[in-house]
Parts: sequence; structure tokens; C-alpha cells
Amino acid sequence: MAGQPLRVVLVDDHEMVRTGLKAMLSRFAGRVRVVGEAADAATARRVVAGLNPDIVLADVRLGGDSGLDLCRELIADSPGRRVVLLTVYDDEQYLFQAIQAGAAGYLLKRIDGPELVEQLHRVHDGGVVVDAGLSARAGASAARLRAGEFWPGAHLGLTHRESEVLSLMVSGSSNRAIATELLVGEETVKSHVRGIYRKLAVTDRAAAVATALREGLFR
Repeated sequence: MAGQPLRVVLVDDHEMVRTGLKAMLSRFAGRVRVVGEAADAATARRVVAGLNPDIVLADVRLGGDSGLDLCRELIADSPGRRVVLLTVYDDEQYLFQAIQAGAAGYLLKRIDGPELVEQLHRVHDGGVVVDAGLSARAGASAARLRAGEFWPGAHLGLTHRESEVLSLMVSGSSNRAIATELLVGEETVKSHVRGIYRKLAVTDRAAAVATALREGLFR
């Protein structure tokens, strides 16, 4: 109904953060209402399925879970679901991954209450919102990538995250170890590895590592 507050589910593995967000948003009860919360991905899926909120506000890292993977899963389960990542990770690579995952927003926890409420309403109205400073840096990064002045392997078509994964592969890390290092799910790592194989025109890990060494990507 028009005029009703947005119904929001909070997903963050820190109780203090959830408590602080609820207290902050309670000052805007006529515009936003927290209807549920979760500390991990499994609980979040159940809560969201049961409550069908207008917006899910989730962190990028959820203990041992990935908020990016959760975002993909929630949208796959309900196309059109509006998910906003609210995090401390001021990193354009996470922003790129969030957009690829279908997120409707990527905001930093330094945001104040009035601005958060405004951004949530923009998302509900169909917009995509991004922290202004991070958005500017992401644009600069994209320009540098087009100029070929970026991470190892950019000239071969590797994304920044694929370059990071390949570097860890060269060092001998397993997919599980890479997932732990990069704070993502193991399935996300496997997806990056498949992308690396495709772009390097190889079919296995040994060949990918050999290509990286032959090209002198990591010294």
C-alpha cells in the first residue's frame, strides 16, 4: 500500500551491528520498518522466504558465509528481489561482484540514518545505489583497465578478482584456501577458476599456472 513503511530484513553476523541498525532505523518508523533479521545465510534464506520483505540489507561477509552468494541465491529464488549490500569493505572489486550478483545497492557502514533511508527508498523505486566515493573510484578503475594499466593479467581479459585467484593458484592454494583468503564461497572461487581457464584457453589448473608463469604475471 502507498504510504506504508518499507519492510526490511537485516542480515549481519554481528549482533551489535544489527542492534545498532535497528536503533538507527527506528527513528524513521514511518518510512522503514525492520521486520526480521538473521546472522547467517541459512537463517536469512528462511527469514526472507517467510517474510517476503521489500528489501534485504546484508553484509558482504557473514561469518563463514558470503553475502554475495546469498544475494545471488535470494534473487535466483525470487527474481526481482531487492538486495542491498551494507558493508565496511570499501573495495571496488566487491562492488563489481555485487553488481554481477544482481545487488540493487552497495553502501558502506559509515552511512548515516537519513541517507540510508533515502537510499533504501531509491532502491524500492527501482534504482541502483552505490556509495558515492566508491563509485568514483570504480569509474577510475574501469578507465585504467581500458588503458591496460591495471592488475596482472588484465591484458588477457582477467578481472581483478580472477587475477587474485590465479595468483593464489600459482602459490599452490586450494579452492577452499582461496575462498577463505578472499572471503567468498568456494562455489564463487570455482566460478572464477572456470573463467580463468576460458580466458587463458586452458583446461586444467596446471596449465593455468604454467601460462601465468610463462607470461610473467606474478613475480
